Amino acid sequence: MSRYYSGKGDDGYTGLLGEDRVPKHHPLPDTYGLLDEASAALGLARAFCSSAEAVEVLRQAQRDLYHMMAELAAGPQGEPRFQLLEPARVDWLEDQIGRLGQGVEMPKGFVLGGDSRAGACLDLARTIVRRAERALARLAHEGALGRPHLLAYMNRLSSLCFILALHENRLAGVDRPSMAKGGEG
Repeated sequence: MSRYYSGKGDDGYTGLLGEDRVPKHHPLPDTYGLLDEASAALGLARAFCSSAEAVEVLRQAQRDLYHMMAELAAGPQGEPRFQLLEPARVDWLEDQIGRLGQGVEMPKGFVLGGDSRAGACLDLARTIVRRAERALARLAHEGALGRPHLLAYMNRLSSLCFILALHENRLAGVDRPSMAKGGEG
């Protein structure tokens, strides 16, 4: 019978890719854990999206996050073979934001989440992506993030989630989003 656990983390430590073990609260596993949360939130949003293109964009973003998690799990001196997320992926996100943003009107204020199921999931995903971005920023400021485009990627990913939420809301028949102050919707 297969075991779905190793028991190796029962002491409060976790292994990086390689032989190093660090406390589970160490910034590296904390950050790639947040990236895993972000990927799960993107998956939840993907399950509710009605647009096939949104589904595919989110699937690709989830794959990118897994590449980023592997790079972080390899540690600051990790092998280049784990550095799979290329700087061009930031450009890819910018292209997606530009393309999908053409079909939605940019709100003139703060938007309340929850105008559609998919939009609400994307709003939640955006906040989790932002939390992971803050953890990456901490690594960068501490000199433990070797490739700065990882931070730029997360910044653009949160913008993509915002645009996708507006896109999915529009597909659900919401012409104007609910606004935090005043506004329509």
